[in-house]
Amino acid sequence: MNKEWQIYDVEEEKIQEISQKYNVNKLLATILANRNIINEEQIRLFLKPTRKDFHNPYLITDMEKAIDRIITAINKQEKVTIYGDYDVDGITSITVLKSFLKDRGLEVAQYIPNRLDEGYGLNKQAIEKIHKNGCQLMITVDCGISAIEEIKYANELGIETIITDHHEPGNILPQALAVIDNKRKDSTYPFRELAGVGVVFKVIQALGMKLGLKEEEYLKYLDIVCIGTISDIVPLVDENRVIAKLGLLLIRQTKNIGLRSIIQASGYTKIDSNSISFGIAPRINACGRMGKAEDALQLFLSKNLNEVSTLTTKLNEYNRLRQDTEKKIFESAVKEIEEEQLDKNSAIIVGGHNWHHGVIGIVSSKITEMYFKPSILLSFEKDGIGTGSGRSIPGFDLHEALLKCTDTIEKFGGHSMAIGITIKKEKFKDFRKEFEEIAKKANINEIVPIIHIDAKINVSNLNKEMVESLKELEPFGEGNKMPIFAFKNLKIDSIRALSEGKHLKLTLKEGNTVVNAIGFNMGNLVEEYKIGDKIDVVGVLEINTFNGVDTLQINMKDIMRAI
Repeated sequence: MNKEWQIYDVEEEKIQEISQKYNVNKLLATILANRNIINEEQIRLFLKPTRKDFHNPYLITDMEKAIDRIITAINKQEKVTIYGDYDVDGITSITVLKSFLKDRGLEVAQYIPNRLDEGYGLNKQAIEKIHKNGCQLMITVDCGISAIEEIKYANELGIETIITDHHEPGNILPQALAVIDNKRKDSTYPFRELAGVGVVFKVIQALGMKLGLKEEEYLKYLDIVCIGTISDIVPLVDENRVIAKLGLLLIRQTKNIGLRSIIQASGYTKIDSNSISFGIAPRINACGRMGKAEDALQLFLSKNLNEVSTLTTKLNEYNRLRQDTEKKIFESAVKEIEEEQLDKNSAIIVGGHNWHHGVIGIVSSKITEMYFKPSILLSFEKDGIGTGSGRSIPGFDLHEALLKCTDTIEKFGGHSMAIGITIKKEKFKDFRKEFEEIAKKANINEIVPIIHIDAKINVSNLNKEMVESLKELEPFGEGNKMPIFAFKNLKIDSIRALSEGKHLKLTLKEGNTVVNAIGFNMGNLVEEYKIGDKIDVVGVLEINTFNGVDTLQINMKDIMRAI
């Protein structure tokens, strides 16, 4: 697939000024300039944030009301229930709030809806159960902002509610006692992109301040807050960066035995945003996807080593089961796509029978990445109802497109890049045809994936210290992607495929300098290039450690013949 390479155009004078004035090497200065981090305070906040860089939580709308009500519940020892989501953000949110309140002498219950039976968010049956348990105050975490009818029902049952959420609200807010969401239209808080667990952190920070506690009493949860923040793929800028940067330091010496255990089980020896995103998050999310979210919560809450060991084994098994299930659905979907030549369409819509609802969204993401086209995967049950997920590509608003298909859709929700959807089987073909027409008019086939490149680098200028310095830019994630570099006119010194043809391994030469390169899922290119060919590559710089020896390596994102 052709990709467009775009190298940032930054003034050399500005890079030189940043490098000299703030004592950073030229490569770091280039990346900071590309991210428009150019003055002293911006650079300090980005590279070395401190606990003093958190905003005042009482700037958040309704915070005062929420804190006063929670303190009343603590003083009166009321029955309180935390209602959360089943993903990493939700699980970490419940962990932090429940643990903090327990330290204040208040034991609280929690409710996590089963993903497979109840789906996301509040539902009246759950609220009824909570009411029967004598709940006086319900606090939602990572959900609730759109639960108009459910909060009304809770009010009718005599349950007061505090909503803490980070999703976009509708035109009408639920009639809760307090609605804490920085995406409220009347919000004046200086940062609106906190994860759900980030909002919970602001609540315990506000509680700590009101109760006159030492900062450590709420800062000690930054390890768990960091896990939820990085996993929820919110932009790692401003307050999220402070959470992630300080949280990673705390994770490395965490006292949470469940977190320690899951890190060890993930096999990662280095604790960074990568190990959280690909080691910890999938294991926690697998619980929710398999309808076992309570196990993930208990892992973080447990103080018993034997229980933690048992739960860690369970999480690993759920993750393995999730991977197996995902692989089967992916293979089945690809087979249908190839047989019916659906990849020739502007959008890919595939239906299957009894596909697992917990992983269908991941498969849709993989299909979209593989073909660079919007995809929607649906699982049809015996009752003829199909539910599924869709993912899009930059430049095509999936949510807006589905608004034009309401005659063939039962219901849907989401945003421009990801949606959930329900369709009747008898309308599936009509929907596929209708959606294809919309995608075709959007000229999807003309949309080219863009790789944003921080700088062009000569291989001969590479050294270990330069690559090591990039760690200062951690944590990487949404809003702060890993730097990508271009390397031009390199000669292939060796080439082979790895892992049964799946990956591509190269050694590349510039003059007398040789560097290794790896291309994951690029194994098919082994037949297109040969030793001696001149190529251009773009990729991430990394240090590969094998048998105790460190070598510089380019993790390739694209490759083309040198011009």
